[in-house]
Amino acid sequence: MSATTGGAVLARILQAEGVEKVFGIIDGTYFGFYSALHALGIQIVTPRHETSAAHMAGTYARLTGRLGVCMASNGPGVANLLPGLVVEQAEGNRVLAITSGRRPQIQYPDRGGTYQCFDQTGVIGKIAKWSEAVPSFDRVAEMGRIALRHAWKGRPGVVHLDVPENVMNGKVKAEVRTWQPAQYRRTQPVPPPAEQVEQAAQMLAASPAPMIHAGSGVIHAGAYAELARVAEALHAPVTTSWAARGVLGESSPLALPMVYVKLNHQVRNDADTVLIVGSRLGETDWWGKPPYWRAPGEQATIQVDVDETILGANKPLALGVVADAKLFLAALADRLEAMRKRMPLDARRKRVEGYTATMRAERAKLDERLADLAVPMNSAHIAQVCQQVFPQGTVLVADGGNATIWTMFFHQVRVPNTLVSTFKFGMLGAGVAQALGAAAAFPDKPVCCIIGDGAMGFHPQEIETAVRLKMRVVWLVVCDKQWGMVKMNQQFALKPLKTLVFKSLGPDETIKTDLGEIRFDELARSMGAHGERVADPRELRGAVERSLACGGPAVIHVDVDPVKHMWAPGLMHFKDMHLEPKGK
Repeated sequence: MSATTGGAVLARILQAEGVEKVFGIIDGTYFGFYSALHALGIQIVTPRHETSAAHMAGTYARLTGRLGVCMASNGPGVANLLPGLVVEQAEGNRVLAITSGRRPQIQYPDRGGTYQCFDQTGVIGKIAKWSEAVPSFDRVAEMGRIALRHAWKGRPGVVHLDVPENVMNGKVKAEVRTWQPAQYRRTQPVPPPAEQVEQAAQMLAASPAPMIHAGSGVIHAGAYAELARVAEALHAPVTTSWAARGVLGESSPLALPMVYVKLNHQVRNDADTVLIVGSRLGETDWWGKPPYWRAPGEQATIQVDVDETILGANKPLALGVVADAKLFLAALADRLEAMRKRMPLDARRKRVEGYTATMRAERAKLDERLADLAVPMNSAHIAQVCQQVFPQGTVLVADGGNATIWTMFFHQVRVPNTLVSTFKFGMLGAGVAQALGAAAAFPDKPVCCIIGDGAMGFHPQEIETAVRLKMRVVWLVVCDKQWGMVKMNQQFALKPLKTLVFKSLGPDETIKTDLGEIRFDELARSMGAHGERVADPRELRGAVERSLACGGPAVIHVDVDPVKHMWAPGLMHFKDMHLEPKGK
């Protein structure tokens, strides 16, 4: 029996879980934890801000399918961690947050006037799947296992374990046996009932106009090949939630990217049978309601999810299935492939050909912007040039208001799970660290981040993190020196007619929407990264190629036309999305 710390017990549990990286800033309040991680060979990835640690852990988890772990010290460290945890819970990424707390004798409840103390579990418990504090050393292992059980249960999200500093660092003579994951939690995905697979297969095979709507559950299950098999067997079009873009590569004729908004509405109204896999049908899916979807009485809905509380939450079902997306789709594909001869495939092919023609026409109209070679550039060029220069399969991170919209409309997601953003929360600045999380997930590959200058201003210090950790991240900062999306809304609220005629109001006609300039290229160079500035679209490709060739982190300050940037495509659809659909 040897002396050990509570932090060392936690570190060994993470090692048994296969954790290879933990994200956070070191602090004496949990020295017993991170020193044990270091001794076990678990890499400690240290950003400059705790919020970034949460985003790095969440992105790492989303891209790898592994557990993302972040840590923060009591009081201010946990306060800094909170925004990141809110986002990662909303996005549905599997994150374990480990924090230090003050001694149990003076916290929970606070004695009154306790230094660096607040109700950490109470606050995080309001936003996370689970949050508890360890009361003593002899319960560290038990509560670590409980936290991990919650982490792997149902829809992914954030779980939190708060460990007092004296438990984290204090040495106790004890024999602690580390359990293997299969000894305390489910390690196999939830299988679908065979009779429900058969019922779904019969419904979809007989349907004249079936469609599939896929959400992030397909990503967490890694069910890309299985989704493609089902879509091809049915010859059914596939729409996705925003966060699931590319789960069926968008070069597929069956993929209907969400940027073709009106076409998505048409497809969802044409369909008489819908298979919804791993999606909550939330606000960005128009809640599954008319007029954006066909009326429930005219459309049979099959919904598959690991979280049974979401089944039928926003759209009435003909069949609800609690199951892992990959297992369900694999079993369904087997049945459908055996039933192809009895399906009305000719009618389905004709319908999909019509959708393809519509997309082709819309794409040609959107691409007219690429003929605009004015200086400063039209924002459409940025995502298009990045797609041409970066290797296929590069993770693209999009951050910012209009910067994200331009990126969505001019980037095709050809490889599943290569697009990262905060689609459910719209958190500005998260992309800076999301790019770092992607680099941690794939250290041998470059990462592309297209981000607005407003968003980049939240966490530019993380450029130094990329330099220090030798991460191959290229940030393209879209600079229009304004809060563009807010400015557009203001202009229509203040002077709608003048806005329509002149496209922009003067600086004295809006309220606090203009920003000063930050030379992001010079800022990058001051931290040791490669930095360039470009305004001419004909020079953008060269800047991206040089940034990739530098072999380390790079920042390209991209000047765009502020008026054209403000008039991003699809803005009216985005505005309509926030209104409750009129249908029942």
